[in-house]
Amino acid sequence: MAVTMTDAAAERVRTFMVNRGKGIGLRLGVRTTGCSGLAYVLEFVDELQDGDQVFESHDLKVIIDGKSAVYLDGTELDFVKEGLNEGFQFRNPNVKDECGCGESFTV
Repeated sequence: MAVTMTDAAAERVRTFMVNRGKGIGLRLGVRTTGCSGLAYVLEFVDELQDGDQVFESHDLKVIIDGKSAVYLDGTELDFVKEGLNEGFQFRNPNVKDECGCGESFTV
């Protein structure tokens, strides 16, 4: 089981955490939603919960809850800028299909 970040994602997360002024890491998870079934969730973590798995990437903690772990194994988090748009992208080898709008996926 591994979850990683690119240099660009790590820099963006580090900037958010500095501006936020607190937190131990970034939680990456999934929730049930959308037309394909699952969507990614990103949030800052101030304290660990039972069942959390912690990964280190670029000296930052990536925290995954136990229920999301099976869907996220091998995922790489990236931060990209395309024209005027910018945001996080998920390179998840477990994804079998995505909805047309790109908001949800299935495994």
